[in-house]
Amino acid sequence: MGDKKKLGLAVVGCGVVGRMRAQLASDFPGIGWIGLSDTNEALGTTLKEDIGADFHTTDFKELIARPEVDAVIIATSTWAHTEPTLAAVDEGHMMMIEKPLATDARESAEVLAAIESAGVDAVVGYTQRFRRRFLVVKERIQTGQIGDITAAVTRAFMNRMAPTGEVRLTQDRCFLTPMVVSGTHSLDMCLWLMGDAAKPVSVYARSTEKVMSELGTKDATFGVFTMADGTIWSMNICWALPKEWPGAVYGLEIGIVGTKGVIDIEDTHRDVILATEMPQGPAYNPDGLKIDVERNVDFLTSFPPGDIHRGELWGPMREETNTWFQRIYNKKDTPHATAAEGHRNLMLTMAMDLSAKTGKEIELPLDPADLMRELEA
Repeated sequence: MGDKKKLGLAVVGCGVVGRMRAQLASDFPGIGWIGLSDTNEALGTTLKEDIGADFHTTDFKELIARPEVDAVIIATSTWAHTEPTLAAVDEGHMMMIEKPLATDARESAEVLAAIESAGVDAVVGYTQRFRRRFLVVKERIQTGQIGDITAAVTRAFMNRMAPTGEVRLTQDRCFLTPMVVSGTHSLDMCLWLMGDAAKPVSVYARSTEKVMSELGTKDATFGVFTMADGTIWSMNICWALPKEWPGAVYGLEIGIVGTKGVIDIEDTHRDVILATEMPQGPAYNPDGLKIDVERNVDFLTSFPPGDIHRGELWGPMREETNTWFQRIYNKKDTPHATAAEGHRNLMLTMAMDLSAKTGKEIELPLDPADLMRELEA
């Protein structure tokens, strides 16, 4: 082990998530070189100084082409993953890509094809897979504890801080919907828990946009998937709760019924509540985001990446990132979402949006070009 070459890591995007993962990389003994890239030079320079990184540039292509680089973290804004991912594929680098692969299904298919053709090891950031409660549920389901799955329900609630942060830097918001941006996490979780038996063949969905339309997005999307074996799955998300809502980003409930049992998961974080005279700032606070509300009640532990103690992040993003380092350094088998699963998730979330737009049940799978053509019509 002591003779193994330390890896060079490129982090493209130095915002909230890129900063978290880069800080973890600076502590991992198998990472010997860290380079950073962000179009916001001040943001990248600050992170470079904070973690003692070796290199910074505003040009991701320059960074990815550096000879020191072995692996890349793509942590740019939601709509800006495609170009740096393809650049990393061209260099043959291992990757962790924040979801989604792209916000256009055609681009997502292009990225997946490039990854698979090059044979690079690429995973997608679905952090909640690394939480203890979901890992134990996955183990119980895959070992047959509830038999064959017959029905599932997924419900996610979020306040308006996340969509406000997501749309602040772009005017091209038509595909930054609650399902594509945030519902994808709970969708991935439920599909991962259900396993190979979860093969959606149709979806029927409805959306509403009474509150968030001023930001160019929807309030909520509710849908029902039918699986190849007849299993039904209700998948719902609303990210238009008031900014005062104490849940810092994500509150989730999942129920999965099988022929021999049931698993019911309450993950709304109402078990640890803080009420204080001191105003609570947003857990999600990217550079340039201004929140015009103060909260005095908080559901603690509800920020999906985790929580800060003594200046360090603790929680699922720490587990996910450090496990990825083990994957690329020690070739460890891990629960990370694959690029194929990331593309599947985008296709299903966009299929829900298409069903909501047309008012019709959508048969699956869809061709990416046909899906985008109908969404853009």
